[in-house]
Amino acid sequence: MTTPNTSNIGARAYPTAGKPRPPRGRALLRTSYAQDMALLNTPAKRWSTLALIVAGFLTPLLITDDLLQVLTLGLFAAIGAIGLNLVTGYAGQVSLGHAFFLGLGAYTAAVLGGDAEGRLLGLGMPMYIWLPAAGLVAAAAGLLIGPIAVRLRGLYLAIVTLGVVFLGLHIFREANTLTGGPGVGRRAPDLELFGINFSASGGIPGVDWTRDQQLFLVALVFLVIFGVAARNIARSGVGRAFSAIRDRDVAAAVIGVDLTAHKVLAFALSSFYAGVCGALYYTVVRVIEPTSFDLLLSVQFLAMILIGGVATISGAIMGAIFITALGRIAIEIAHVVPFVSSSVTGGGLFNVFQLEGILYGLLIIVFLIAEPRGLYGIWIRIRNYWKGWPFSY
Repeated sequence: MTTPNTSNIGARAYPTAGKPRPPRGRALLRTSYAQDMALLNTPAKRWSTLALIVAGFLTPLLITDDLLQVLTLGLFAAIGAIGLNLVTGYAGQVSLGHAFFLGLGAYTAAVLGGDAEGRLLGLGMPMYIWLPAAGLVAAAAGLLIGPIAVRLRGLYLAIVTLGVVFLGLHIFREANTLTGGPGVGRRAPDLELFGINFSASGGIPGVDWTRDQQLFLVALVFLVIFGVAARNIARSGVGRAFSAIRDRDVAAAVIGVDLTAHKVLAFALSSFYAGVCGALYYTVVRVIEPTSFDLLLSVQFLAMILIGGVATISGAIMGAIFITALGRIAIEIAHVVPFVSSSVTGGGLFNVFQLEGILYGLLIIVFLIAEPRGLYGIWIRIRNYWKGWPFSY
């Protein structure tokens, strides 16, 4: 009696046996490491991502320009928040110097893309030169701080990066030919690419859109690009090395992680994102003022990742949009609460700007105590409850 050949039964039953895939209806079952590390590894993630992108492109047609401007600033700020999350959230290197890199990117863009015949130094270069240059100049500055991070950690590293903010603030104030000086500032370059001026209404041929609608579209495209790039970094070998350094750098060095190279790389990547954010953010604000890049700006970006969610790309985006909208929320509160003044000189217990600062502090305290994972953690709770409903466990 002959024994049947069963060596290729699996191949006949499953023609794609050489490419492992989860069985139908078992989306969370992984049969390979590549499946587990895929960018969108479940149908729910794929459909929800598609829905968010479609909703994003429909947003300019559904809401008013004043709200669009707030959202646009939030999307551009999210690029900088993602960069800070790479170095602080993923690599565990506490940085309070983000404002300096934002300013460096903003002024690099203003000088390279500024009017060559204006009162301040400008070279009149196109956007495809000044935008990457803004990131590269900031990344070069980050490379200088990276080696210091190898020798310091925790509070000591935070103090060093804090010193960088004050040093940069002094430089921005004194370099009048580049920055315009305090109280004056200089104009940011226009977002003009491939002959389309997104900073002027009707800039897109054949589309009667306002300036805010066009800038929102640009912000959404750039956020998708930089968000996907950061997500790929986080799930790569570099990202896993960052996480190992964050959890225990001594143990990471024992298993072969190059601490110097990865800490320097983390600061360089974070600074690059900050430089690009600074260049794009102030195309919406229009005026770059030297005193804007102070400690408060660094704290705002730190609040974005703390409130949004540390070591998550989507959390950084949620936190950036929320913190950017906090000024508008404070104004709405001032219209309702009688003892809050909507102007700086008006009556009341405190004005709207003081209220915004109070809200920053309260939100950071509340989230660190009640929900350390931030808005992303709240979303995880909602998602798990929905998936487990009607069972509470």
